[in-house]
Amino acid sequence: MIRSFKSPMEYVQGRDALSQLGDQVAPIAETALVIGDSDVLGIIGDRAEASLEESDVDVTLEEFGGEASETEIDRITEVAREIDADVIVGAGGGKGLDTAKAVRENAGGAMVSMPTIASTDAPTSSLSVIYSEDGEFERYRFYESHPDVVLVDTSVIAGAPVRFLTSGIADAMATWFEADAVHRTGGANFFDEDPTYAAHSLSSLCYDLLRDHGVSSIRAVENGIVTESVEAVVEANTLLSGLGFENGGLAAAHSIHNGLTQLEDTHHATHGEKVNFGTLTQLVLEGRSNAFIEDIIDFSVATDLPVTLAELGVDNPSQDDLDRVAQATVADEETIHNAFDVSSDEVRDAMIAADELGSKRLA
Repeated sequence: MIRSFKSPMEYVQGRDALSQLGDQVAPIAETALVIGDSDVLGIIGDRAEASLEESDVDVTLEEFGGEASETEIDRITEVAREIDADVIVGAGGGKGLDTAKAVRENAGGAMVSMPTIASTDAPTSSLSVIYSEDGEFERYRFYESHPDVVLVDTSVIAGAPVRFLTSGIADAMATWFEADAVHRTGGANFFDEDPTYAAHSLSSLCYDLLRDHGVSSIRAVENGIVTESVEAVVEANTLLSGLGFENGGLAAAHSIHNGLTQLEDTHHATHGEKVNFGTLTQLVLEGRSNAFIEDIIDFSVATDLPVTLAELGVDNPSQDDLDRVAQATVADEETIHNAFDVSSDEVRDAMIAADELGSKRLA
């Protein structure tokens, strides 16, 4: 039995933490490539460039096209090689950060993960989720190294649309239910080793912080302010969820998310919004009581998260649609197998049951 726990070298979070970017990069690099989409660069590009230049780091800003696809990764890799970048700074959401991690893997050097939204647990992880250019999930890409530094400016995150924070709450909430399912069934973590007790405990803390601070953090971000609840939820969404999912393991919720990406109607929904429906479906698969699932549905509604397929854009799904999602959910490489021995028919029926419980609550 080998247990493992792996993490980034350093995690820095707080109001105006972006001003520390140059101080964090200067000891490890001389030339930086900062990757972000046009909106992200418009928000933080000048500040990131100024902080790096003040620390005598040469910097190039490169616009990310928006999809973590092999084509986009290859394109930006060539940019990194042309300028001989020895650090890749990924800024933005999960797809931008996952692209930056892949570019660092291809081009070498160090990597700084700088999320501008608290929508996923991608910033701390040693993997990328690779999509097609049309936004369909394709595969996970794993790396030997984590980001060298994760830098989280909560004032930037509080200025982003609140939907990103709520999406992160959903992704982080799944961390506990998936890690706990893996723990109870003796499954493996993302490194194909046994989870540590620390990973299980951090995943539990992640859930507790969300339940204690989730609603108040949303109200604060709606007003563009940073409060202690915002700090708590950003840490849960980013650090604890990231450490928890890699070291504790994923189960059904994220597999169901991956299955849902097969339906074009869900592509407008965020990663976390699809994961939230996956969590409800996993709870049905576990045989949790109606009262327990209804409590999670109530929290989801209180935090503006979808609890039905219709809210994800799938109105009156056909049998073929549901079968396609369920079959993708139980594909051989999917994480559902870490904790569940179920057929695609069982997944499909659990999705229908979860949807019915959510619809009843909304009615």
